[in-house]
Amino acid sequence: MSLQESIIQGIQDAFMACYQHAIDLEQVSLSPTKKEFSGDYTFVVFPFLKISQSSPEATAQQIGQYLKAHVSSVRDFNVVKGFLNLEVAQQQWLELFTSLYTAPSLGQLPANGKKVMVEYSSPNTNKPLHLGHLRNNFLGFSIAEILKASGYEVIKANLVNDRGIHICKSMVAYLHHGNGETPASSGLKGDHLAGKYYVLFDSLYKKQQKELMEQGKSEEEAKKTAPILVEAQEMLRKWEDHDQEVISLWKTMNTWVYAGFEETYRNMGVDFDITYYESNTYLLGKDIVEEGLSKGVFYKKQDGSVWVDLSAEGLDEKLVLRGDGTSVYITQDMGTADLKYKDFHIDKSVYVVGNEQDYHFDVLFKIMRKLGRSYGPGLYHLSYGMVDLPSGKMKSREGTVVDADELIQEMIDTAAHHTKALGKIEGFTEEQAQGLYEMLGLGALKYFLLKVDPKKRMLFNPQESIEFQGNTGPFIQYSHARIAAILRKAAQLGVDLSPTGFSQVRELSETEVSLIQLLQDFERKLKMAADEYSPAILSQYLFEVAKEYNRFYAELPIFHEKDLQVQAFRVALSAHTAKTIHCGMRLLGIEVPQRM
Repeated sequence: MSLQESIIQGIQDAFMACYQHAIDLEQVSLSPTKKEFSGDYTFVVFPFLKISQSSPEATAQQIGQYLKAHVSSVRDFNVVKGFLNLEVAQQQWLELFTSLYTAPSLGQLPANGKKVMVEYSSPNTNKPLHLGHLRNNFLGFSIAEILKASGYEVIKANLVNDRGIHICKSMVAYLHHGNGETPASSGLKGDHLAGKYYVLFDSLYKKQQKELMEQGKSEEEAKKTAPILVEAQEMLRKWEDHDQEVISLWKTMNTWVYAGFEETYRNMGVDFDITYYESNTYLLGKDIVEEGLSKGVFYKKQDGSVWVDLSAEGLDEKLVLRGDGTSVYITQDMGTADLKYKDFHIDKSVYVVGNEQDYHFDVLFKIMRKLGRSYGPGLYHLSYGMVDLPSGKMKSREGTVVDADELIQEMIDTAAHHTKALGKIEGFTEEQAQGLYEMLGLGALKYFLLKVDPKKRMLFNPQESIEFQGNTGPFIQYSHARIAAILRKAAQLGVDLSPTGFSQVRELSETEVSLIQLLQDFERKLKMAADEYSPAILSQYLFEVAKEYNRFYAELPIFHEKDLQVQAFRVALSAHTAKTIHCGMRLLGIEVPQRM
């Protein structure tokens, strides 16, 4: 039983002893006492006044007196209105720290026997990944790692949008203006080469629209009849008819793009266990439409189109199959949902997709639940907000996106500039320095995009993200490097870091207690991040740990401490802090340096 659990159990016993009333353990929560008050944990009695039939102060006094008398870990208490502030016995903190320090593992909760698939990235093969994809990939990878650490068996999936009119637009532009250009001949990554022709298509399309409007056509007519768009639509029809020339060009260009994506994913530090391709899944789902009709979940209109009525669920009517028998997006998404279950027998499926698709996934999930799918209750849309820059919104077809590769390199270059300016690479070889720049640049980028609640739209500020002070990745990374230096010095001095090395310590400072409190909260924060699908919870926690450690470092001597037991304890406390930061940052996909 943990320290908090023993106190909560004591509070439950107190209600039975004082008021002859049983309360559930789930009803009781403790929070760290605010800095301006004396104590370690606070219990708020206001929700329980109907049970005590007494004033907040009197209730808190009675519970406090019972705990002091019957719970060995509670040394003293004080009452501020309805807030019962509990002071934990010093020896309890030492025992708690020792149990944390000697635990066989950190940041891995017991297996829960459940499987979850996390689908993220989902790029189109007509353009390179951009800033929005970075938030998507970092969120998906991190939540997959967090779920794995919280006990799930995790499958990371990528569904690539490799077909459709947008792909054909790049192909048409390349067909007429590519002149045999390849990634090798152009010096461009394959995804950048495809993106170049997607932008070119838009430019040619607008030019043709303008010419048609000058000839007297309306804007709407010009948009529909521009020859280059008509050709792209015809190319899509040929693709669906398996025209060999079109298929050959499609395969060639997609091969270039996949090689480019792989390089970007490698630089990002994300990976996948399985990749699905829309070219293999876009015809799925028609059998589910038939099933839905037979079950009365769907209905057919006079024109032959099939619909679902979700008005009872707070939505509206939704088309699931056109009258001519062709699919809509929801058709293939139903089929893909079944395919995922067939492949892996998952209990949960998490879709990491921007919030512009909120309605679509609400419809999809309600349909699959109405169809009685066993995995239906476990469907979850990790909806996230757009990423803006100080310069405004981005548009792929106009070539105004912030390219992921370029941004990553810019962050690495900025990290190099900052690190050199602060003199943090003394004694590094050129190769070691470059490794540090990459670690800091990518860490700054990931942390900045992950520290914000996924649901919120956010403004990305590259300069702010790279600072070594404040709520940034480099601040936490630097804190880890600082501790690593302390541990190296402790090893040189032969400091005994076994529990016997600090077993005689009797008195802890407020700063040490505060840090222990935070460290013992790691796995609870990990579980919260998993339950709420929010790496932001873990990010904020790691910032608090780094901040509290730096306060400890500033206030208390380590190697100038004359009591060797206290010195050993402070080094051990530093070591466990570093271990917690390393473990937590790894779950965010961020590496931490040993030297800076």
